[in-house]
Parts: sequence; structure tokens; C-alpha cells
Amino acid sequence: MANIENRKFIALDISGKNYLSWVLDVKLHLSAKKLRHTIEEENTATNEERATALIFLRHHIDDGLKYEYLTVENPLELWQNLNDRIEHLKAVVLPKALND
Repeated sequence: MANIENRKFIALDISGKNYLSWVLDVKLHLSAKKLRHTIEEENTATNEERATALIFLRHHIDDGLKYEYLTVENPLELWQNLNDRIEHLKAVVLPKALND
């Protein structure tokens, strides 16, 4: 439980149900830490910046996702993997939310 207290916002659920708000939170926090470029294509991030961003991302995803992407050592690759896994939910979640 102590891990939850250290989080800046709710971790990405393995189902992806909070993906849209999670993406916004991650982008805002990485921007505030001057690390947003670490999740952008063709970035020139240092190894230290990549490590810091990766630690931040891993700290804010579900434990099941952490284990699934355990070998990913680049924040951009993790970001893209999560996006590929959950992006399709935008097409499902947004139209449903708009109709409710």
C-alpha cells in the first residue's frame, strides 16, 4: 500500500479503462519534470533522462503491466507498447461516453 501513496496519480489499469486520463497525467507530469521528450520519436534524451522517465512510467502502471513489459528498457518503447495495447479503446470508450 505504501507504493500507492508515492504515486502522483492513479496507475494505468491493466484493463486500460483509465487510459485516456492516464495519458494526460503522464504527459503533464513528464512535461513538468522536463522529460516529455523521452516519449517522443527521435529524441535526444540522455541515459539518465531515459532511466528517470522509465522509472516514472513503471511506477504508474499496474503490476501486471510491469511484469509483461519487464524487459523494456526505453521509455519511448514502453510508451509505444502501452499505446499499441490500449489505443483501440479510444474508439470503444469515447463513443460510448458521448452517448451516455
